[in-house]
Amino acid sequence: MRIIVAGGAGFIGSHLCAALLADGHDVTIIDNYVTGNPRNIAHLCENPRLRLIEHDITRPLPSGLPAADQVYHLASPASPADFSRIPLEIMLTNSQGTLNLLTFAAAHNARLLYTSTSEAYGDPLVHPQTEDYWGNVNPVGPRACYDESKRFGEALLMTFVREQDLDGRLVRIFNTYGPHMNPKDGRVVPNLVSQALTGQPLTVYGEGKQTRSFCYVDDMVSALRAVMDAPKAVAAGRVYNVGNPDERFIIDFARIIKELTGAASPIEFRPAVAEDPARRCPNISRIRTEIGWEPRIPLPEGLARTIAWFRTVL
Repeated sequence: MRIIVAGGAGFIGSHLCAALLADGHDVTIIDNYVTGNPRNIAHLCENPRLRLIEHDITRPLPSGLPAADQVYHLASPASPADFSRIPLEIMLTNSQGTLNLLTFAAAHNARLLYTSTSEAYGDPLVHPQTEDYWGNVNPVGPRACYDESKRFGEALLMTFVREQDLDGRLVRIFNTYGPHMNPKDGRVVPNLVSQALTGQPLTVYGEGKQTRSFCYVDDMVSALRAVMDAPKAVAAGRVYNVGNPDERFIIDFARIIKELTGAASPIEFRPAVAEDPARRCPNISRIRTEIGWEPRIPLPEGLARTIAWFRTVL
């Protein structure tokens, strides 16, 4: 099968490309390396079925882009640290970039999977979050460049589904972790693991009573592929939460990191981050029932693999 992965040099995208190539597919990666890293895909570059195109999807797509059967759209910075660093780039990637990929998919009769985010729920008032919940998002707040552009991308995809009969699918990704994360990207796992491995205090914001549900990247990749490969009658135009409903307090998560790394680092509390969601946990009943997917890798196992990788890059 011919598959395009926008954002294929990123954290999740690089793992997805490795899995697709291992199964014998022809893969074209489009990435402008704003947050993707060539190191993530260096081990794939000798594969003759891989094609790399350095390109910004907010610009017209290259005329030589090969036809595809499937298009995965993972091309958006996702770290809170980027929300103030490159907010306009994030907004354009999820708006104009999404439009460019949707137009391409429609022209080639390709199936497209758009990766949205749990941030689409904002600071949720419903818990755990279901796909039918419309969210509690501040449209002018410090996270709006990501939250609202992802929500716009969702609406854009659904417009193509309704108006052009595009076979489009939509997933809302919850917190994901694993090898290839940027140690400096500001998210919980790379922050705490990097701090523990380098002897720094482990930073916890507020009282650490906010919750997150962490999904290992291999489980995430299997979910994306399961949604993409599901029959059109099942998944076209559907929204699926993807994540691990194993909900943890951040303070408890920091203690697990300390234990698994053997770090002597103290836990250091800092002021709470503005508009940081208090609770986040997916209801994954829909993907379990309709697609037959659920996460399989428990947190201690996934963290052990992640820590082992971080030891090689720090």
